[in-house]
Amino acid sequence: MFDFRSWWRGKGSEYCTRDFPEVWTAFVDSFVDSILARGPAARPHFKVPPHPTFLPAAARIVAIGDLHGDLHKARRAFRVGGLIDQQDHWIGGSTTAVQVGDQLDRGDHELEILYFLERLQREAARAGGALHILNGNHETMNVAGRFRYATLPGIADFYRWEVVQSIGAGLKARCGCAPDGPLRPTPVGGGGAALEDAAERSRQHALAPGGAVTRRFLAPHPVALQVGSTVFVHGGILPEHAEYGLERLNADCRAWMEGVPDAQMPVFLGGRRAVVWARDYSNEDERQCDCSALAEALGMLPGAQRMVVGHTIQDAGINSACGGRVLRIDVGLSAGCGDGDPQVLEILNDSEVRRLHEGQPPAPLPSGLQESPPPEPVPRVPFWQWAAKQRQDAPPPPVLQEVR
Repeated sequence: MFDFRSWWRGKGSEYCTRDFPEVWTAFVDSFVDSILARGPAARPHFKVPPHPTFLPAAARIVAIGDLHGDLHKARRAFRVGGLIDQQDHWIGGSTTAVQVGDQLDRGDHELEILYFLERLQREAARAGGALHILNGNHETMNVAGRFRYATLPGIADFYRWEVVQSIGAGLKARCGCAPDGPLRPTPVGGGGAALEDAAERSRQHALAPGGAVTRRFLAPHPVALQVGSTVFVHGGILPEHAEYGLERLNADCRAWMEGVPDAQMPVFLGGRRAVVWARDYSNEDERQCDCSALAEALGMLPGAQRMVVGHTIQDAGINSACGGRVLRIDVGLSAGCGDGDPQVLEILNDSEVRRLHEGQPPAPLPSGLQESPPPEPVPRVPFWQWAAKQRQDAPPPPVLQEVR
């Protein structure tokens, strides 16, 4: 049997340039990514830069709701928006697309969706467009070590992630490109429950703050984004969040997910008034929506006219409330969470708003543009008091054990 290591240590290295380690590492990374993505992936070492919080208006914006581990439905939604072709490659040109969070949980294709979105980010950027991906409550729950909504195949996929990554590290080590040697996957003492426990430990290790999957796929993404006059968020921007500042919200979340020393889970990511959990603007009965809080929050964000939210399934499909100032786009797309028909939101020239529904003509929605100023803000508890109360009520963080 051919022994690559002996050949390399003997005369093989004489035929390789000094760039060989870099080339070999890129090849192995491509090999590993294509296996885990079950198809094409972004180029090796493609890094998604942290997104800016405020972006200028775009001629065309397409917003996509919660995906929840359903790659088949995700592809259909992107096609409804005219963003990808039948081979899943970007054809959206200069369109700006925003996915409002919840890629994880309730479905079996979580890692494939993360790779799918990462590749489309690269293709969109090369075409002059953009794909922005937000973190939702299910991303933050998983980083905090709470997996109660994960499916068994979804959990098992993270053991597969660890095994394939260890194979890649071993390939690099055999040619001297990984001096620390190969990674070792979580040991399994038996089948059945033992394998399930090992898979959950693999998921915990990969998704913990500073974990490989969190650093690569989640930490660069914001929890709030403003494009022109439209604010995108998973749950809702409440006045206390606007007071704290969207840039600070994103920076604090990023530091925690990256595993920055002493960075804790931000208080605005937990509880019913969290930026990723709030449903204040999402009740299908518009009378139950806090339109005054919405007007106040938008009034605190320069140039903001409307908010796009996910998180709460809309049985009636994509719709608006509060005079078009909030657009609710979670249609329960995933087969594991509603199994709704694909719909996306389209905003043209920062003014015209339409619902795109698979197999139906575009349906206009209120634009949220206001001719009169918003109502006077209602006095509210200062953010520092609200944050202190959140810290008192917050449960202790889970203890995460390192997997060796």
